[in-house]
Amino acid sequence: MQLTVSGSQGAIAGELTVPVSKYHLHRALVLASLAPGRSVIRGLSETRQVVWTIAVLRALGTRIEIVGDSYVVDGGQYSTREPVVDHGSSSAEGLLNVGSSGTTLYFMTGLASLADRPITLTGMKYFRRRPIKALLDALGTLGVRYESTDDCPPIVVQPGGPEGGHVTIPGTLSQWLSGLLLLAPFARRETTIEVLGELNEQPYVDLTVRMMRHFGLEVEVSDDWRHYTVKPGQTARPAEYVVPPDIGSAAFGLAATALHPSDVLFRGLHARASEETDHPEAEFLDIVRTMGLTLQRDEPTGFVRVRHDGLTLAPVDLDFQPIPDLLPVVSALASFADGTSHFHNVAHVRLKESDRVNAMLQLVKLGGRLEDRGSELVVTGVDSLVGAPMSSFNDHRVLMSLAVAATRASGQSHLTYPHAYRISYPAFLDAMTGVGLDLSVPRRHRKPAS
Repeated sequence: MQLTVSGSQGAIAGELTVPVSKYHLHRALVLASLAPGRSVIRGLSETRQVVWTIAVLRALGTRIEIVGDSYVVDGGQYSTREPVVDHGSSSAEGLLNVGSSGTTLYFMTGLASLADRPITLTGMKYFRRRPIKALLDALGTLGVRYESTDDCPPIVVQPGGPEGGHVTIPGTLSQWLSGLLLLAPFARRETTIEVLGELNEQPYVDLTVRMMRHFGLEVEVSDDWRHYTVKPGQTARPAEYVVPPDIGSAAFGLAATALHPSDVLFRGLHARASEETDHPEAEFLDIVRTMGLTLQRDEPTGFVRVRHDGLTLAPVDLDFQPIPDLLPVVSALASFADGTSHFHNVAHVRLKESDRVNAMLQLVKLGGRLEDRGSELVVTGVDSLVGAPMSSFNDHRVLMSLAVAATRASGQSHLTYPHAYRISYPAFLDAMTGVGLDLSVPRRHRKPAS
């Protein structure tokens, strides 16, 4: 089964509803689970990543209910006494299934030490190769006891919590650092965290710190974001939180409108520039504007509208150290730009759900011009692409980015793992077809009973 994309030069029109941010929601749910009392988080998500986080927290004894448009979370001490089975997580077995959610794995590995029994974290088969040694080493330094073969899931974490102290962590992935920060307030003595090397993805760490403070946890951060001090024995405070729209999901709709004549309303999205929203990928709004896409304010609704009869996109020169997850979709846009784009500091983008630099080189199969220079990706725009078969590597961002690019290619393109988009943007297929693009996944035909 594959995702089939038929290219078109035609216009697109209609409305796209922007989902809430999974980055904020992961953190809000985890922090609410740690806060004794009731928290209300406004904004629901159907992304598989969030579903796995909720299931893991429920298996740890956190009560999470959906009331209207909100999650109502009763948090406090993690306890596996009540029987819970949810999306592969089981309280009776002390088993947490993180599926293929790296955020869930990195956040919950250390926090599992706050449970009342040994906890095993596992995930999908291919996900058990997820690199986690750097985080495990750091957690061990803090006094977390664990066992793991080859420093990959499954990981067995013993109860008892962290001791604290001084710990170092490479700045390669922000989720490693966020995982330490979320655990540190519950240590028995003060924790200091030092980042080794360059800190990638700083906006995501900034989000973690701000949301921790929203839930009453104290964190001191140095001006260069390389040193953190966290007081011991803290107690999180329940809170209300409104989840903002997800710029990362809106990026695919905005990219589609940049590649086609458009009249599309982005329902739920008010921001037209990065300074107007609280999101670690807000820079995408500035990037597409730099490339030539005008984001208008729709007067009747206040939402963003894109309306034009065709664009010539400008190339860009970008540093992807803080925004690695945007590389696939920006690569798709740059393939149609009038000139050459340079993407710097892309090495850590190779450590995501797939090697996303290598994955986007598949645009060459369609006639694109991309060159991998190790720490730099160079993309030269072309006049047209021609449909071809490609692999999504079961990576949601790769699938959606290649699909958007293929909507401007002549003929048909076919992508493997056609449902990968459900991991982060379940409405992607309906959203794209709803504005007039031709994407489809054939249904499997059941054999008639004999």
